[in-house]
Amino acid sequence: MDKTETPAGIKRPPPIKLLSAQLREGDRKEAEGNVECFIRGSNGRILPVSMVWMQGTILEVKADRNAVRLSDETGTFVVQGIANIPKGKPCLSDGKYVMVMGVIKAISPEPVIHAVKMADLSQDAAIHKRMWKLEVEDLQQVLS
Repeated sequence: MDKTETPAGIKRPPPIKLLSAQLREGDRKEAEGNVECFIRGSNGRILPVSMVWMQGTILEVKADRNAVRLSDETGTFVVQGIANIPKGKPCLSDGKYVMVMGVIKAISPEPVIHAVKMADLSQDAAIHKRMWKLEVEDLQQVLS
């Protein structure tokens, strides 16, 4: 898998589409300040993941903690760093369906992602929700 370079010069693989349960059930490894998670893909193979692409509905905006709590069909997860997301503020309200790309910070008891991108998908939320699990499965089958 090709690696992309962050603005800080850190090489990371591209984001992997995941469901929150996959992160919660994964194995976390930390080396040199970087967190990598090993998750079981939809076909049963193990995938290394450090950046994720996740989607979910905003349950709660915690502006005082620079975070939001989201829910996908498999559970909840927290997204931190929301104040620094370019053009992210318009989608920061309860009930919005959003996509988030970010770096894994924790996987249990609840996954925590530090966001680098967030986008509002609420306009076509019904389609995005129906397709999300299929998109996750498809990408994971291609990668493993």
